[in-house]
Formats: sequence, C-alpha cells, structure tokens
Amino acid sequence: MNAPAGAAPPAETAAETAAETAADTAAAASGAPASRSTSLGDERGAPTDAAALTPTPRALLRRGRTWLVLAGVLAIGVVGLLVLQGGIGAPGGRLDPGSPGAAGSGAVVEVLRAHDVEVTVARSLDSALDAVDRAGEATVLLYDEFGTLDGARLDELAGSGARLVVVEPGFRALEVLAPGVRLAGAADGPIDAASCDVGAAVRAVGLSDGQRLLTIDAEARGAGWQGCFAQGDGFAAAIGRGPVAGSSDAVSLVAATTVFENSRIDEAGNAAFAIGVLGATPDLVWYLPGPGDTEAVDAPTLGELTPGWVSPVLVLAVVVTVVAGLWRGRRFGPLVVERLPVTVPAGETTQGRARLYARSAQRTHALDQMRMASIGRLAALMRLPRTVDVTAVAQAAATATGRDAASVVHLLVDEQPDRDGRFVELARALDDLERDVAASIRPDPARYGRQTPETTSDDPPGRQR
Repeated sequence: MNAPAGAAPPAETAAETAAETAADTAAAASGAPASRSTSLGDERGAPTDAAALTPTPRALLRRGRTWLVLAGVLAIGVVGLLVLQGGIGAPGGRLDPGSPGAAGSGAVVEVLRAHDVEVTVARSLDSALDAVDRAGEATVLLYDEFGTLDGARLDELAGSGARLVVVEPGFRALEVLAPGVRLAGAADGPIDAASCDVGAAVRAVGLSDGQRLLTIDAEARGAGWQGCFAQGDGFAAAIGRGPVAGSSDAVSLVAATTVFENSRIDEAGNAAFAIGVLGATPDLVWYLPGPGDTEAVDAPTLGELTPGWVSPVLVLAVVVTVVAGLWRGRRFGPLVVERLPVTVPAGETTQGRARLYARSAQRTHALDQMRMASIGRLAALMRLPRTVDVTAVAQAAATATGRDAASVVHLLVDEQPDRDGRFVELARALDDLERDVAASIRPDPARYGRQTPETTSDDPPGRQR
C-alpha cells in the first residue's frame, strides 16, 4: 500500500520518550534547562551522551543514612546487653561449674579440685544418684533455679545417703527437706558473725552483702536445725539433719547464690564458707536439674490452671460475636463505576514511570519494556500473529531491512545496558529498527520516481486520495 504524499513520519515511540525523560531528569538535577536535544541530540548528527543517572556510593549512603543509624543503635544495644549479662566470653548459666562468668562458679570448683576434691557435674537426677553411688561418701550441691524437682524427687535425693547442700531453696524444697524453715527476705548489708558452731561458718567468720535470709521456728529447732550468720531474726544459712537420719549437718541450706559466684567469692568469708560446706567429703556432685527431671504428666493442664467460669464466658463471647456479626453485617452491593475527578494523560504516566526507572537506575527493566513494545509494533507492521516468537519477529525484521539476523536478535533480546549512555543508544537503535521496517514495508513513492497525481475539488470522489 502506498503512503500519501507528504505523510508525516511515524509518531514518537516509547523508546524516545523514555530516553528524553531520563535526560530531563539528569538536567533538572544539575540545574540545567532540559530540552529534546539534550537526550536525543540531532537526529541527523551524532547522538549526544546522556548524563549518568546511576547512584554513586555516596548518594546511596546519604539516602539510607537513617536506616544505617538505626541499625548501629540496635547493634550497640545488643552488644551492651550481652556485656551486662555476661553473654560475651562467659558461657553457662548461674552457678555453672565450668563458667568463668560473673554468675558462674568456675573459681570455687577449681579451688576444690586443687584440694583433691573430685567434682562431678550432673544435669539429671539419675546421673546425680549414679555419681553418689560410685563415690560412696559424697556431697551433693543442688541448685534448682526453676523449681524443676517435685517432692518425690527431692525425697529420693535426700535418701541417697550423701550430704546435701541446697543453694537458694524454694518453697517446695523447704517444705520437703526442712519443715519449719521459711524464707525471710534479703539481708541488709554484710553479715559479720557466724552465730553458730558449725566449722565452715566459724572459719568464714562472716559473709558479704547480697545474702538472703531464712527463719527457723521452734519445731525445726527441736528437730536439730540451727542457723548461721544471723541478722535480726533471720539466718543466711541453716544446718540440720534433714528428713533422713544421719549426721548433724546432713542438709545445709544456703539462702543465696552469692557465696558461690565468681564475682563475689573473694569477698568477706564467702570462699571459706563455700569450700567448707562443699569440701567436707572427697567427692562433690554438682547437680543442676535440667528439663529431663520433670515429666509432662506432672504439669497441670490449661483447664486446671484456669478458673471454672472462664470456659462459659468464652463460649458466650463467641456466640455474642457471631450474633452481632449477623445483626450488623451488610452485604456488598454491585460494583459502581465512578468517574474520576481528574483526567491523567497517558503521556504523563509514561514520563513518570520513566523518571522512576531513571531515579532507581533500572535500565534493564526500562529497556525490556521498550523492547516488548517494539516487538509488538514490529509484528503488527509485518502482519505477524500476536503469538509469534521474538526470534521469528527478529528474523522477519532482518529480512525486511537487510540487516544481519543475529544483530537484530542481539538488539531485541540479548544486549544489556551497562550505563545510561548505552541505554539511550539502545533506545535509539530500537526506534531506528522500527523506522527501517516501516520504510521497507511502506516505501516513500518519491524514492522510486513515482509521483502522486494532484487532485482538486472538481475531481470525482473516487480520484481523491
């Protein structure tokens, strides 16, 4: 089909629009006026280089400085918390025999081993009892931080025949092992007197501050319990026979962990008292109960923990919620098409999207959009089906224009822009390919020496073009 004489060239493509917008954005950022020639240059001359829009490292740092500051503050807070809790370089928990941390007990364990005391660490009741059986005469230090042991297991441990040192006993341990001994709060400052005739306490003379206190009632005193390191009506330690017959100091209750901690072991008489109560036998079993010492059947269920009125109230709340939803609920009606109060020209959306691509340096994505549009227009120009493969489109375009098929495929598919200038060059190349294909399919009549006859208003309608 011949084109009419004087027909206008093809309209500006999306490639030109994106290239022009990218150059306009760069010019606006530098303060220079933007123009068409800034991005596209002279169509008949050499194309000008577009300003680089790839963000520099300094620009990226400036853009993300808020998040960097927040991340730094968070990291400093985490490190500070770990340092305060002894988490860095101090593995293990409170009274862990292998921990060098402030709350650990590695110091007193090493001192005991230097005095030929065999220290065995046990993490379960079975292993603790096995260690006692192998040793024959042993002392067991029990620190049940989370109250894991129940009454039966405490009785089993007390009946093992070993001397028992209970550190920071809870209510259950006091009820089973020392009836009549109760918790009595914290001590006010250091304690300067032993207040009893127990050898370990007499050698220690006093204890540092940070102690907790126990009280001993008349019934417990009648059973042989005596308190050491008194302050008011309370004692920092209580020594007695325990529930099983044995020596007069079969059970020793130490109200606080301070005596055995690395950070406080060298204060006042803490070291002397700790070594005295733990080193009385050749073997020491350091028992820290673990999760395996409690059984799931012993844990109360959720129904046992909640009051009886909770379940009916929950059911009533569910029923009320459903009824209220049915009562107040409304169905959505049909969708209503509503006119927008403003009209957005398609050119503005294209330019806005191009500016977003330029600002975020999404050259590959922008080029892909232009390639897809160009492939669709080329297929329409060459009367190819819409489902045709891009390779077939490239082959047809190469045949129509006389170009090398590999170079056309490289332009439409393979080549990736590594800089903004190359992106603009590829956009122009896509536009040139479309122009060449259009020219080969609808050639200019003047190029082939054919003139279109002039028509006037007097000519019949069939001759007018």
